[in-house]
Order: sequence, then C-alpha cells, then structure tokens
Amino acid sequence: MRLDRYLSERTEYSRSRIKELIGAKKILVNGMPALKANVNITESDAVEIAGKPVRQSKYITLLLNKPAGYVSATEDKTEKTVTDLLPPEYRGQGLAPAGRLDKDTEGFLILSNDGDLLHELTSPKKHIPKYYTAELAREFTEEAKRLIAEGITLKDGTKCLPARAEAIDDEGRKILICLHEGKYHQVKRMLAATGNHVEKLRRIAMGNKTLPENLAPGEVTVLLNKDLSEVLKAEDIFLPLLKSLGKCSS
Repeated sequence: MRLDRYLSERTEYSRSRIKELIGAKKILVNGMPALKANVNITESDAVEIAGKPVRQSKYITLLLNKPAGYVSATEDKTEKTVTDLLPPEYRGQGLAPAGRLDKDTEGFLILSNDGDLLHELTSPKKHIPKYYTAELAREFTEEAKRLIAEGITLKDGTKCLPARAEAIDDEGRKILICLHEGKYHQVKRMLAATGNHVEKLRRIAMGNKTLPENLAPGEVTVLLNKDLSEVLKAEDIFLPLLKSLGKCSS
C-alpha cells in the first residue's frame, strides 16, 4: 500500500499534508526518512510522524463516555454529534457509533471504523446484554419489575424480550436494568409502559465490559481485542453490578 494512503487511513492527516510532512522529513519508515508518498508500506513496517508511532492496524475501536447533549451519529445538520467529541488524531478515519444512545442518555458507547465489528455489536441475533442505571420520577414497583421480567408490551403494542431490573436505592427511584435488545428509546418506553418516567439514563456496561470509573464524560479510550472479547461475551454480570452499586439481590 502507498505510504500516503496508509497514513490517511490511520491518522487525521490529508494526503496533501502527508506530502508536506515527507518534504519536511517528519515521517520515518523503519527509522529512515520517507522520500516519496508512493513508497510501498505493509502493516509490519514501523512508521512514525514527528516522533510518534503510527498504529499498524487500519481499524480502530474506541469507548466513549458519552455526555448528554450529543446525538449518536457521524453528522447532523442541527445537533452536536458524538464524533465531535473525538480527539483530533481520531477524526477523519470513518469512526461511527455502534448503535445509538439517545441525545440525553449518557455513558458507554463504542465507535469503530470496522464495519464487520459494528454489525456484530448491533446484530439483533447476538443479544449482547446492555446494562443501564435509570433515575425515575416515581418508585419502581414490584409489579413493574414483574412486567419487565416477563417481557413487557409497550404502549404501541411492541413486545419486548424479558429483561431484568432492580432498585438500587432505598427510595426505589433509581434502578439497574439489563436488556438483550436495542429498540428505539427502549428503556424509557418500557418504564413508561409501567406508568413511570425516566428522568436520567446512563449505560454502564455491555457484555462483560463496564465503563471505566476514571473515564470522564466526553473522553475516549482505545479498546483492544481483549476488551472487545469482553463486550461480545453474553455472561450475566447483573448481580456483580448490583453489588458494586451498593445493593444485593436474591
């Protein structure tokens, strides 16, 4: 692959800017200054720009702690998008969100430029568990818990898969809820069908991967293969999450 194409797929630099950097001897290939943009590069070559190594893989996957106020899209004519939050070195590389979190929903959101991975993460056949905390307008009742566990029917007649929910505070107005699907505004619509209202929603985990406590809202971290293996696991971590949130359940 040509050096300029290789770098344009892995950095924020345009091909014209790459040529400028080559002219300034800022790009090294295996420790030597690159002389031309069309030099052939493989993923085994070590490439640096201004002393910083360029990742070898074409694909990059990030975990974003999404703040409220951003839509889960790559572009929008009127709203700020999650890609606006990306650091400069990750822009212009085709990163897209895996699924959607509502504009006012916070927390765990994966972005990747690997189309196969995005499909795997969002495929309804996978049933990857997704865990949320929700703050409610009213107490979460045992009847609401039962309806959700049995597979609640939304107000428009849509049938949801059985899900699990449990209060995590003494007032019963904050819950942990786990879904195995991703219908439009599903958590909010499920709680509305029980006669309640979600005032704040935050996704805290997918699969076996939880949102790092030290990842501030708006920040990203790179997900490695081992992290993605955790995301794609379907093991139930509901009880450990309950415990970490200060509650226990039978």
